[in-house]
Parts: sequence; structure tokens; C-alpha cells
Amino acid sequence: MAGEKKTAPTLPKVPETLLKKRKQNAEARAARARALILQKKKLQDTKREIFKRAEKYVREYKRKEQDLIRLRRVARKHKNFYVPAQSNLAFVVRIRGINGVHPRVRKVLKLFRLRQINNGAFVRLNKATINMLRIAEPYIAWGYPNLKSVRELVYKRGFAKVEKQRIPLTDNALIEKALGKYGIICMEDLIHELFTVGPHFKQVSNFLWPFKLNNPNGGWRKKGNHFAEGGDFGNREEYINQLLRRMV
Repeated sequence: MAGEKKTAPTLPKVPETLLKKRKQNAEARAARARALILQKKKLQDTKREIFKRAEKYVREYKRKEQDLIRLRRVARKHKNFYVPAQSNLAFVVRIRGINGVHPRVRKVLKLFRLRQINNGAFVRLNKATINMLRIAEPYIAWGYPNLKSVRELVYKRGFAKVEKQRIPLTDNALIEKALGKYGIICMEDLIHELFTVGPHFKQVSNFLWPFKLNNPNGGWRKKGNHFAEGGDFGNREEYINQLLRRMV
């Protein structure tokens, strides 16, 4: 009607900016909830995968041990001897300091990352590394670690090298983040890769900080003599495991 007054448009009770902010917050909460659900599902799947891998590795180690026993029994039955294949893995421990060290020996110790006394590291044995071990032999004790020694070293003395920092191995997520692209996601994967000297041994070895060990219980015998002569340095073969029990 012509005589009616035009009513002014009513303003919204809540400002538009506040409505937008509420909408954004609701969307962010929903996204976080979805991400949390997906993360929980991923963690459960990862745990399941870790258990499966651990069981598979246990079966593999047991089968190898049974094969070794069987071959020894067959050899004994035929009045023969069974000589197992030489290990491809060595554990090297530095036992002497730097006074009067030849530059070549110092370089070898640096390449093995043995910069302090009682530092230890895993080494893949091949022609080059065996020659390096011979060069530095008066300053190191080394041998062939068994599965128990590898496991104890990683679990008790294992530290990761993350951005040049020494980080304790307290979470599998740390391993997965650094080595997940190689299919290594947990501690058992680390141990399996080291013990079997797998295709990614170099990456795993570099990921681990050099092991810092104690002086052995009961002390050293004589660092200046070879192990075969009643001393400490040189190749101990399987007897390195007894030394590691006293140092870990």
C-alpha cells in the first residue's frame, strides 16, 4: 500500500565473520577427527605387521639353527667334520687410544667410526674391510657376533643418528621415519638386516650411532698382545660374544 511505511531490513543476530569462523572451526575439528581415526588404524595395521615379521624372523632363525644341527649330525654319522660357512658380519671394538697412531691406522679407525676407546660398530666382511681390519688390528678387537649379541647390542646400547644427534631407540616410529623407504619399520627389522647382512646393511649401519660400551668386567688381559697369544687385540672369531657379554 502507498500509505504503509517500509520496514528497515533486520540485521543478523550473529555477525557473518563469526559464522564463517565457526564453520571453519567445525571443518577443522572434523578433519582432525578423521586424521586421528586414520592414524589409529595405521598404528594398528603397523603393530599387526610388526608381529607378523617378528614371527617370520623367529621361524627363519630356528630353521637355520636346525639346519646347522642336522648337517653336523650327518657329518658325524659319516665320521666327518662339518665346517660352517664364514660369517659375513663382524663386530669391531676399539681397545686402544691415539698416542703414536700411524695416519693410515687413524684413517681406518675413522672409516669404521671408532673415534673413542670402547666404541663398537658392525662391519660387513669383504676383501676391502678385511684388509682394513688387518691394518688397524693392534688397536681393535673383533669377531663374529651371534644373534643374541646383535639383539642385546641393539636393544641395550642402540642409539639412532637423526640430524647429527644421538637419539635413543625408544619408538619404532623413529625407525620407520628414517628407514621406512627400505621396508625397515621396527627393531626386529633392524636386527634381521644386521644379522643377515641384508641389501640395506649400509643404510642401517649408518642409521645407528657407534655403540658406546663399558670396560669389560674383570678388565682387559694385555692390550699389547694378540688374542691368540693370551692378549686382547685381533680376531676372536666366536669368542667376541663372551667379550660383549662383559661389556654391554
